[in-house]
Amino acid sequence: MRIALVAHNGSPLTPATGQEPMSQAASVAAHARGLAKLGHRVTLYARRDSRALPGSAILAPRVTVEHVTAGPPAPLSGAELAATVAEFSDQLAQRWHKATPDVVHAYFWTSGLAALSAARGHDIPLVQTFGTLGVAERRHGNPVEGNDVRIRLEACLARSAHAVLASTGTEAADLVSMGVSRAALTVVPNGVDTTEFGPEGPVAKRGSHARLLAVVPRLNGQQGFGVLLRMLTRVPGAELVIAGGPARSQLRNDPAYQKLTTLAERLGVAARVSFTGKIAPGGLPALLRSADLLVSAASYEPTGAVALAAMACGTPVAAPAVGACADAVLDGTTGMLVPPGRPDLLARRVRDLLASPLRLEAFGIAAADRATARYSWDRISRETVAAYERCLPAASLAGAQSG
Repeated sequence: MRIALVAHNGSPLTPATGQEPMSQAASVAAHARGLAKLGHRVTLYARRDSRALPGSAILAPRVTVEHVTAGPPAPLSGAELAATVAEFSDQLAQRWHKATPDVVHAYFWTSGLAALSAARGHDIPLVQTFGTLGVAERRHGNPVEGNDVRIRLEACLARSAHAVLASTGTEAADLVSMGVSRAALTVVPNGVDTTEFGPEGPVAKRGSHARLLAVVPRLNGQQGFGVLLRMLTRVPGAELVIAGGPARSQLRNDPAYQKLTTLAERLGVAARVSFTGKIAPGGLPALLRSADLLVSAASYEPTGAVALAAMACGTPVAAPAVGACADAVLDGTTGMLVPPGRPDLLARRVRDLLASPLRLEAFGIAAADRATARYSWDRISRETVAAYERCLPAASLAGAQSG
């Protein structure tokens, strides 16, 4: 099968700057490699977001990245990206006229708009992955760039695609409410690189206290740090390590850090809270292995990338029963799920688990098993291909499989 992946919002060859173990661009690249390992030919069309990017490059065997110039060669916000959709789409249409793919898979809403327009007249099935929906971001109080326009366009795009891949059960429910046919909808979650994240490997240094770890891309009010700090007041003898945010040398000047340290002092837990700042490249697996428990209080979790990485490293997860964590974490088996905003209940369950080392170890073993069995890229790629094949007419499918 000749597969076109569309990543209008960024190239996988641009170095990641955040703390997520799997950015959306890296996730697309992992998908591409997984599809190629199954014998398919993949071309990844990405917007050129850096002057240093080549016109095309080989990402892996049977995987080519083609960079499309649309807008300035720099990272853009959602609203700025939307303004470059027409230019990006025109170039896709020209390339697909010369070499028509069997199926197109778009990531993020602006990619979908560009792909939908470019595929018009070519009779190419379109598969759409959003990653995050505007209606969900608004519901959880996150600012939505484009506001009503984005939300309306996402609904039209979702109904127009031949298939929509939702990352979580919650996202699938949102898509159904937007008018997407259940027959066109499949839940295909994010994957985790089990070669990078696994129980075996280096472990970051730690003291004798039980270690609770929170990993975040940035220090802001959407991470639920107040819940975690109040939880810590009820878990004596444990430390809370908050990893992520600005570089360690810049932490003291960060307003969010200042608010958190002030709150920790007021709650009397400042001596048991530490901040690592930005995690060094490649340093996340060792940090995850050093923790007894990954904790989160975020009310919105569309991908669950950190939770999956922790589980793959054999570290149980305690998180709100929302989004990707609600799907990935098996309550009482691989970790704990609690209602959002309940520091008292979270503290009680954390205390009980830390008081039972054998149960904690069993949770870690089960977490690693689940990450490997359910979320490895090999399985995610096979589920994605199955969704592609359901979009293809019988004659086209036979030709794609033989090719």
